Amino acid sequence: MKILVLANDDGGLYKFRKELLEKFLINHKVYIVLPNGEYINDMCQMGVSFQAVDINRRGKNIFQEAKLFHEYFKIIRKIKPDVVLTYTVKPNIYGGIICRLCHKPYIANITGLGTAIEEKSILSKILIICYKQALKKAECIFFQNHSNRRFFMKRGLKHPNVKCLPGSGVNLTEHCYEEYPPIEDKIIFLFIGRIMRDKGVIELVEASKHVISQYDNVEVQLMGPCEADFEEEFIGMNVQKCVNLLGVQKDVHSFIKKCHAVVLPSYHEGMSNVLLEAAACGRPVLTTNVPGCKETFEEGVSGFGFAAKNVKELEEAMKRFIQLDYEKKVQMGKAGRERMEKKFSRDIVVKMYEKELGKIAH
Repeated sequence: MKILVLANDDGGLYKFRKELLEKFLINHKVYIVLPNGEYINDMCQMGVSFQAVDINRRGKNIFQEAKLFHEYFKIIRKIKPDVVLTYTVKPNIYGGIICRLCHKPYIANITGLGTAIEEKSILSKILIICYKQALKKAECIFFQNHSNRRFFMKRGLKHPNVKCLPGSGVNLTEHCYEEYPPIEDKIIFLFIGRIMRDKGVIELVEASKHVISQYDNVEVQLMGPCEADFEEEFIGMNVQKCVNLLGVQKDVHSFIKKCHAVVLPSYHEGMSNVLLEAAACGRPVLTTNVPGCKETFEEGVSGFGFAAKNVKELEEAMKRFIQLDYEKKVQMGKAGRERMEKKFSRDIVVKMYEKELGKIAH
C-alpha cells in the first residue's frame, strides 16, 4: 500500500507523528510532501520518500496558492497513492479537493481551527465553504477536540465517519515522568511555542510584570521562535525586564524537567502538544479554558485554567500556583501524568489510524 502524507511543517510531522510513520513503514511505502526542514533527514533515514513543496501557511497570494495546488495535483497523479493523509488547513483543503478529482481515498486531520477560520470575516466564510467541499468524500475526518468538531457540524459539515482523537497523543516513554525539581532559588514558569499574539504572549508578558513585582523568587521563561509579523511589537514590549528569552531549543524535554509549571495562554489550539508533553513529564499546567487546552488538565488537580486574553486571570492563576506548598505542586504534577496515561497515549492515535487504513485496504 502506498501512503502519501501532506503536511505543512517537518518539525510537527516528526515530533508528533513519528510513531505513526514508523508503524506505516512496517508494511507500506510512505511518501511525505511538505516544505524542507531540519527533520527531513531524520524521516528519510526512517525510510520515507520525501518531495519538497513550498507552503506559506498564512499566504493569500492567489498565484502562490495556485502553484501549490498544481504541485499537489502533479505529485498525486505521479505517485498514485492508495491513500492520502492530510494535516492542517491548506493540505486538508487542497489535498482533499484533488483527491476527490482523482478518486483517491483520503483521511483528513483537523488539527485546529486557526485564526483565519475563528475570525468572523469573509475569509472565514470562504474557508468553511472550501473545507466542506474538500472533506465531503473523505474516508474519515479526524478532529483533535470535540469543540472543533461541533464547530464544523453547526456549519453544515455532514459526514458519516467523523472521529475525535486525543490530539496527536503523547509518547509516554519519550516524555517520561521526571521527579519534581526542588525550589532552591526560583519558581520557574516555562512557555513553549511560537512567540505570537495568538499564543497569549502579550498577556503573559503583562502578567509576568505584575507577578515578578510582587515575588522575587519567580522566573518566567519563553522558548520558541518569534513570528516575523509580531517581532517588532514584541521587541517594543521591553520583555527582557520580566522574562528570560530562551530562543529555539532542540532538547525541549530538559527545560520542562527543570521547570515547576508550564504556562500557555493560547487563544485557540487543536490539542496542545506542549501541554500534553508537560503533563506527561509530571509538570502542572496553567492554561486557558479554550478547546484544545482545557482538556489537558483537571482544574485544581493537575493545573489551573483562566480566560483567554485576560491578564488579570492569568496573573491570579500564577499567584495561586506560587502560593501552593511544595508537596501540592508535586501532587499536581503526578496527577497530570496519570491523566496522560489514561487518556492521551499516542498509541491510541496510531491504533485509530490503523483501523481506518484497514477499512480502505479491504
